[in-house]
Amino acid sequence: MRAGGDVDRSGATAPAPGSDDGDQLGATVAALTADDLAPARRRQLLTRLVGQARARGLADLFKPKAAGRWMTDTVAEVAPHVPVRDLATLRRHFPGLDDEALAERLVRNAARATAGVGAAGGGVAAVEWAVTPTLLSAPVLLAAETVTVVAIELKLIGELHEVHGVPLPTGGTQRAVALMQAWATQRGINPMMPGVGVSAVLGTAARRELRDTLLKRFGRNLTTLGPFLTGAAVASYLNRRATRRLADELRRDLRRKGRDLPGSRPALP
Repeated sequence: MRAGGDVDRSGATAPAPGSDDGDQLGATVAALTADDLAPARRRQLLTRLVGQARARGLADLFKPKAAGRWMTDTVAEVAPHVPVRDLATLRRHFPGLDDEALAERLVRNAARATAGVGAAGGGVAAVEWAVTPTLLSAPVLLAAETVTVVAIELKLIGELHEVHGVPLPTGGTQRAVALMQAWATQRGINPMMPGVGVSAVLGTAARRELRDTLLKRFGRNLTTLGPFLTGAAVASYLNRRATRRLADELRRDLRRKGRDLPGSRPALP
């Protein structure tokens, strides 16, 4: 974790004054992945993220290719900041739970968090409707919401790997790349594969797969812009459902990988 900010129970670090733009963006997204954010705090952080995204000189986010390229680059940039807790830390944070109950708690918390982002995005959008020119900021809000939801799910993916006894690659870059690949494919990380560099995401078919998956999520988040907070309710429901679906697919694959790993802990039933 980057020094200089406040660390919460999730391991997220709040943005610190004086950080550069990339660190500030990553720290804001990391803070948004916390399990127990109050709605007002989540809305505040999402509003901050929209401002940080605007400051990066965004253009043409109404165009799908431009939006996909920006989100892919941004997810790759913030992924190393995502605070994935190891098994020992998870046991301290959730004492008394067996592996199955712990995994379910992580999924429940992540689904609540992504639902909360949808609700917060709808709240921000409701305010934006009264501000001119609204539509100029709409794609930035959608991109920021999408990146935040993906970060929450990256954290969930990493922590489910811990609970299922399938180790993550070591090193910030390798871990971040593996998490992004697992998110794009909804499959567990194969720890037997050789290490890959960040170019695996930034310049190959893996990047295209990540971009295409991000664009699907981006399109679904258009419901955030529904008037009179109806968009918040719909976005909240869709985010929760999508996170649950991703977790179900991932856990099925991790059970299989856990059984296949030599010397691993018994996979969850």
